Amino acid sequence: MSAERRINPVIVNYRTPDLTMKCVESIMRMGVAPLEDIIVVENASPDDSAARLTRELAGVRLICAERNGGFSAGINIGAAAANREFVLVLNPDTYFVDRSIDQAIAEFDARPDVGLVGLNLVYPDGSRQFSARRFYSMLDIVGRRSPLGRYWPLKGRVARHMMISAWESCTPFDADWVMGTGFVIRRELFEKIGRMDEAFFLYMEDVDLCARVWGAGYRVVCVPEARLVHDHQRSSAAGAFSSAGRMHLQSLAIFRKKYRLPLFRAPGVERIRLT
Repeated sequence: MSAERRINPVIVNYRTPDLTMKCVESIMRMGVAPLEDIIVVENASPDDSAARLTRELAGVRLICAERNGGFSAGINIGAAAANREFVLVLNPDTYFVDRSIDQAIAEFDARPDVGLVGLNLVYPDGSRQFSARRFYSMLDIVGRRSPLGRYWPLKGRVARHMMISAWESCTPFDADWVMGTGFVIRRELFEKIGRMDEAFFLYMEDVDLCARVWGAGYRVVCVPEARLVHDHQRSSAAGAFSSAGRMHLQSLAIFRKKYRLPLFRAPGVERIRLT
C-alpha cells in the first residue's frame, strides 16, 4: 500500500536550509507525502533559516522552536504536530529518488508486531551505509572509533556489529537498532513510549529509542528495498577530541546509565536494559 497520506515526514533544520528544501522537494516529487503532511522544525538556527524556509516552503507545516534543544527535542516538537498513522524521521541531508518507501509501509501492514522500520541508507554513489546495527559492547566501540577496527580480529567484530551479512538476502531482517537518519515508526507507539529522550542532545538517541521499542514488545526491522539517499560525511566518525567526537562520548555516557554496555559480548535485545 502507498505511503502517501499515511505518514508525516518530520525534518529538523539547524543551519541547513538548502538541504532541508532539497529533502522536502524530493518528498513532493516522489509523492511520498503531500505538502500539508510534511513537518519541518526550525531548531533555532543562528542564521536566516527561519526566514528562508518560511519564504520557500509555503504550505509545509513549519514550526520554529524557541531554543535549540537538540535533535531529539526537535523531532519531539514535530511529532507532537503529527496526525498520520506513521512518523517518518528524516535528516535534512537525505532525499528520495523513488517510491520504495512503500515497501516500509508494506512491512508494517504485513506484521503488526513491527514497531519501527529502518530504511536502506545509501550514499549518492549508490554504496550502502549499513544502517542496521547490533547493540554495543565496549569492544565494538573500540573497533568503530579507532583505527584498530580495520584489522583482524576487530575487523570481523565490526562487520558483525554493523550486520553487514544481513543485507545479502535483500529481505527484511530484525536489527537491534537502526540509524536515526531515516526511519519510520508507528505514531501511537512513539507516543506510548514517550517519544525521543531529550537527554540525548545529539547521537545515541536512535539506539535508545530502538531499545525502548523492543522493550514495549515490538520489533525493529530494516527493509533493504526501502532506499533513502544520505548525502553526508559522518562527523561522529571524527576523533574523540573533536567537538562531534566529544558529543558522541557524552551521549554514550548517558546511554550507559540506562543500558548494559558489556566489555566483550553484545547484550542483544533481551539483556540491553539495566532493569
